[in-house]
Amino acid sequence: MTTTTDYLACIRTGDWLDAQTFPPLRWAVPEILPEGFGLLTGPPKAGKSWLVYGLLLAIASGKPALGRVATGWPRPVLFLALEDGDRRMQRRARHLLGEGVAIPSNLHYTTVATHGDAIPIIEAWLEVYGDKAPLVVLDTLGKVMPPAMPGEGAYQRDYRIGSRLKRLADDQPGTCLLVIHHTRKLGSLDWMDSTSGSNGLNGAADFTVNLERARNEDAGVLRVTGRDVTEAEYAVVSDAGRWTVDGGSLADAARLATERRSEHGLGDRSAEVVAYVRQHPQGVRAGEVAEALGLDGKTAGTYLGRLEDAGRIRRPSRGLYTPVESVGSVESEPDSTLSTLSTALLDGPT
Repeated sequence: MTTTTDYLACIRTGDWLDAQTFPPLRWAVPEILPEGFGLLTGPPKAGKSWLVYGLLLAIASGKPALGRVATGWPRPVLFLALEDGDRRMQRRARHLLGEGVAIPSNLHYTTVATHGDAIPIIEAWLEVYGDKAPLVVLDTLGKVMPPAMPGEGAYQRDYRIGSRLKRLADDQPGTCLLVIHHTRKLGSLDWMDSTSGSNGLNGAADFTVNLERARNEDAGVLRVTGRDVTEAEYAVVSDAGRWTVDGGSLADAARLATERRSEHGLGDRSAEVVAYVRQHPQGVRAGEVAEALGLDGKTAGTYLGRLEDAGRIRRPSRGLYTPVESVGSVESEPDSTLSTLSTALLDGPT
């Protein structure tokens, strides 16, 4: 029989919490992939599988991810590449690594799993390697998503599966478990709402990463949000499947992503106005824009007002217009300083 004491056993107090010392958040890829359960979303053929394979190989080799982001010492990784075969896995790895570079032994993978054994496979592997801060990638969730239980709605099913995956990561602190999932065809004002299915997966996940790339374009944007991560977006570029940050650092990539967002879908003249405002972070007035771009004052004011209404620029005070600040951009420091953001990761194995 359950007693009142049994129910109260799970209650903790503020002084207990104040006395605790918790380890710092660990990262598979600093500022992008933290420990825990996360989603990587994006439309089909956007390059998600190429992206994660490059990340896995970088971590397995102890090399920089996305060409710039330090990952620390070589660590084991697991890739459930359920849309690939051995031949394609080998070909892509050799392409990503470069001629003459051996595929790292820290890469563990399988190309076969069903909804009944995908989670047990991950669980068994983590029992062996879960103490080494590994990255596990499941590509894709749709390949192993089980049917709903009797009487279970889509949200309940998605949240149940997401919660099970989250427990796998939580049971092995330092583990990053990333699941690839598609987005809906219909667009959304909030990219988080584009995740295929219900919001149950987003609700269960610790973080969500989104890759967006226009068809036949090399440039894209990588968005990150989550419970314990700073919301951010970074410009990235693909060179025949090799994804890198666009610029010399994550800070550069964040600034470039903001610039692209502020100019997306604008006509030439509006884009010129946004670009001019961005060149003057202290702010500009309509007269300055008019003189610089050869407009009359009224026309310049109209452009500025419309762009401010559309959220492309800001108006912190009457008549003064400034650029839209970067979303969650990291400080402008050399990439080597990223080690300070992930001390537990980059100090090496314990």
